[in-house]
Amino acid sequence: MITLLRRVGISSSMMYTAGIASIGLSVASWFASKNLEAASLARADRWGIFVGQWAPTFFALGCALRLEEQWGETTRADARMMEQPAPETMPVG
Repeated sequence: MITLLRRVGISSSMMYTAGIASIGLSVASWFASKNLEAASLARADRWGIFVGQWAPTFFALGCALRLEEQWGETTRADARMMEQPAPETMPVG
């Protein structure tokens, strides 16, 4: 899945930004639900918590993408090199 996200063009920086935005959106949704709806404070809390739970997911995906950016291509290149036969040695004598 991480490789697919990279192919689509999503970077680790985008995921970190989404995590930070999710924290801000959590506060905004709590505030909006608390002040603009006639519902109880408990409902506003649930909205804030619901949106706030997205942040750890975005940060975890950002970490996975960062590792893929740093090590993904190198590991694949090493694996391809290991699949190739060893070069012939020069015969002696």
